[in-house]
Amino acid sequence: MKVTLCKREVELGGKYLDADLRESNDILGKPAALHERMKENGYLLIRGLQVRENVLRARHRILEHINQQGAIKPGTDPDDAFVNVGGKHAHTMGQRVITHDPAVRSVLESPEIFGFFESFFAKQCLTFDYKWLRCVCRPDGTGAHIDIVYMGRGSTTNLFTVWTPFGDIPLELGPLALCVGSHNGAGFEKVRQTYGKMDVDRDRVNGWFSDDPTEMVDKFGGKWQTTNFRAGDVLIFGMFTMHGSLANTTDRWRISCDTRFQPADEPVDERWVGENPKAHYAWYTEPDKMVAMDKARDKWGV
Repeated sequence: MKVTLCKREVELGGKYLDADLRESNDILGKPAALHERMKENGYLLIRGLQVRENVLRARHRILEHINQQGAIKPGTDPDDAFVNVGGKHAHTMGQRVITHDPAVRSVLESPEIFGFFESFFAKQCLTFDYKWLRCVCRPDGTGAHIDIVYMGRGSTTNLFTVWTPFGDIPLELGPLALCVGSHNGAGFEKVRQTYGKMDVDRDRVNGWFSDDPTEMVDKFGGKWQTTNFRAGDVLIFGMFTMHGSLANTTDRWRISCDTRFQPADEPVDERWVGENPKAHYAWYTEPDKMVAMDKARDKWGV
């Protein structure tokens, strides 16, 4: 089976990509073991951490919202999530009217996810107020990147991304994929010390490191992994774990959200917190000042 990952067609089960993301439900409630596995793999996949019914209720609310925007195919049930081809794009990223809707917030800031991180950190935690809620349609996917380049000003080493699928997301809908080994592999060390030190607002460099996942493996190491996700699952990973997504090959919206969690008493990136987070304030505001990633990589020697 061939799939498109980060804009490149690859064979599922081949050299570059498999569907073997490791589940960590076996060590849930054991913080020391969870820390060790995060250190080893760079991620934690927890099946059914969220209440499935709550996730589906939130999904229904999101689809109602984008239907009002004209993003759902006319004459269809919004819950089927059919894309209105040629219609308006779903506008949800950082939109408080939907990201902080009670049904959606009950998932993104649920007792289950807060309970997980308070146990994981052994202290009170906080989550960024800004929520990266995405509705992705064919043929869109996400290029390879690490998250620290977007949110690294807090200077905490305990910042983690939570990827929450709103609904069941099989491979054809374009789930997230991770380059396992990128967070600590020796081959990625120079990438972490160059690309991993940049800030997209300060440096005005495109945040995606590459559109070619095969290049990543051949040049730096690791292997891409993904899985079929179900509503209720969460994927948690660190700031230096390289990730992207498969392309959505269906005629339906893929809905997911990225949230961030860290200890409450550690420095936080001010761009993403508060009633109205300022978010990215310089990145792409002046396109003529943007630096292409290939030029930046040449400078870095990676």
